[in-house]
Amino acid sequence: MIEIDIEKKLFSHTGEMNLKIKTSAKKGDFVTVFGESGAGKTTFLRILAGLEKPDEGYIKVDNQVWFDSTAKINLPPQKRKIGFVFQDYALFPNMTVEENILFAMEKKDKKFLENLLELIDLKALKNRKPQTLSGGQKQRVALARAIARKPEILLLDEPLSALDIKTRHILQEEIANIHKQFKLTTFLVSHDYSEIFKLSNKVIYIKNGKILKEGSPEEVFLENRISGKVKFTGEVLSIKKEDIVYVLTVAVGNNIIRVIATEEEIKNIKIGDKLLIAVKAFNPIIFKINS
Repeated sequence: MIEIDIEKKLFSHTGEMNLKIKTSAKKGDFVTVFGESGAGKTTFLRILAGLEKPDEGYIKVDNQVWFDSTAKINLPPQKRKIGFVFQDYALFPNMTVEENILFAMEKKDKKFLENLLELIDLKALKNRKPQTLSGGQKQRVALARAIARKPEILLLDEPLSALDIKTRHILQEEIANIHKQFKLTTFLVSHDYSEIFKLSNKVIYIKNGKILKEGSPEEVFLENRISGKVKFTGEVLSIKKEDIVYVLTVAVGNNIIRVIATEEEIKNIKIGDKLLIAVKAFNPIIFKINS
């Protein structure tokens, strides 16, 4: 169980802001931290990692106190069982893939290293240096390096935002598998609705430094929960009227699909909107995702 109740004064492009987060997560949760730029999402992750210090409050992980302003406890990052994947990869350019991963290990474990290289498909690249790798390959190395610490909590700060759609989808699957295989509690910063619905069981929606909404992706982004058998999210590419119905062309991952909708269903929908499409008894139900 992770219990968090912290405050920190921040200075954003809009002026002074008080980051105030009170939340909790169970072991094995996959939590997405969502919100506009400057809302305090990255600072929240850095506070969890011990890279920034709150002004007051506490952080408890499995009854171990990581931070307590009253008791003057503030565990350094190396004493927190955290793996952190940064948006810019933060790899050492003078080290090979293998050396980057080994560097993160508290105890050098060649067998575990080999397992990681195999698991994250890096075996053929182990002697390469970061400047010779693609963005997706660099992110794999960053992910392997975070796991090399054998963390209990994995922090992901928009790790896939700079990647193309195909690579992003492949790495989403790998992150989901790693999360389950290593029995991690994961905190992800993301703006990608499809990624959020695919990976998360909990969302913390932060606005101006405070939690606006908290719950499952459906509870946070949808006004009403939909009980469809199959659900997927996509972006509206076009809306065309044909006879008495409307045909929506929707991008879902690497696929383009068409969905028939009534005038009532599409009245608040425009090109570029994100939709959740729920299929129940072969009848699709569309629902705009609020952001």
